[in-house]
Amino acid sequence: MAWLKLIGCIISLSMASLAHAESHGRDWPASPTLEAKSWALIDAQSEQVIVQHNATEELAPASLTKLMTLYLIFEDLKLGRLNKDERLTVSKKAWKIGGSTMFLEPRMHPKVGDLIHGIATYSGNDACIVMAEHIAGSESAFAERMNAKAKALGMKHSHFVNATGYPAKGHYSSALDMALLATALWRDFPEEYKVFAERDFTYDGRNQPNRNRLLWTMKGADGLKTGHTQAAGYCLVGSAQRDGTRFVSAVFGTKSDRQRATQSKVLLEHGFRNFITMRPMEREIRRDIEVYGGTANHVWLKPAHSIAVTVPKGLEKELKFRLKYKTPQRAPIQKGQQIGTIEAVLEHQKQQTILTQVPMLAVRDVEAANWFGQQWDELRLWWQEKNKEEVQP
Repeated sequence: MAWLKLIGCIISLSMASLAHAESHGRDWPASPTLEAKSWALIDAQSEQVIVQHNATEELAPASLTKLMTLYLIFEDLKLGRLNKDERLTVSKKAWKIGGSTMFLEPRMHPKVGDLIHGIATYSGNDACIVMAEHIAGSESAFAERMNAKAKALGMKHSHFVNATGYPAKGHYSSALDMALLATALWRDFPEEYKVFAERDFTYDGRNQPNRNRLLWTMKGADGLKTGHTQAAGYCLVGSAQRDGTRFVSAVFGTKSDRQRATQSKVLLEHGFRNFITMRPMEREIRRDIEVYGGTANHVWLKPAHSIAVTVPKGLEKELKFRLKYKTPQRAPIQKGQQIGTIEAVLEHQKQQTILTQVPMLAVRDVEAANWFGQQWDELRLWWQEKNKEEVQP
């Protein structure tokens, strides 16, 4: 039987790492082919990569860069370091920057809240520089923060030189990294994320539309950011949600504004048409394991956080959960201690694919038993091992 390979790799952001790609049976939906240099599609809830093509290729990201600029702004708002009503100073550097702008001038003192809208909706280069200088003292210092955050988010194929995406040597990202960043924006700042769905914004008497055509042409679309330079081509990071499932996409290097939207729509629709996000209850995942040398012989384990798993439609019943932990498990055990992981496994046509995994934690303390209890459990272990040896052929 010929097997299709899963195009992509499964990620777990909670562990800040990428899992190895797995092979699937022929019932795994085939990837669409896009007219673009590279692309990636991620289920934002399960954080699984569904589709990718040249997704780690390091390319000019153009104004997609501003997603990282906004991430750091949102982070400072959350930490109380910024206030949306705070008024900032417009430097000469911000005033003179070209490209897409809010038409800021040194005489103005825009509010942080207006600058956020100006970056997300107008793609304002001037707004990015004003915010970068205010937060870090200079745009170059802000870029250092961007790179530190990229590393923390697992963006392994990105390096930022500025806050705007202006073409510069050593300034690059990838489709996979931008999809990871989009997922992190939705996960970490759900309220601020709503700004990406804004179709237009008015500042200083000027109304400008959002350049993201998906907001008008696709059901459930609510973001995120367009980008374009001669080197980058036309790029788009998109997002959409339907019936409790959310996908984020990143498409790099299309030939036109219209094409980046149509190709992004193809990618997102592929996700909604072929996949479903499953959210098993904790009681379905909890496991009871044996403990040796303790005041109790068993302890329950629960997942460290809620689990979402993306599976092809029609294969929902073939999703299984498999506990992996070191045995024998000996006391003492502390409440909240990690003991192994639970793997979400898709079992289909004699193939087993690990889709994601989550740490498992002890739900209570198990203290060490007294000397007699420990010796008794050692004897119990010895007897079990002896019986295993006897039944082996």
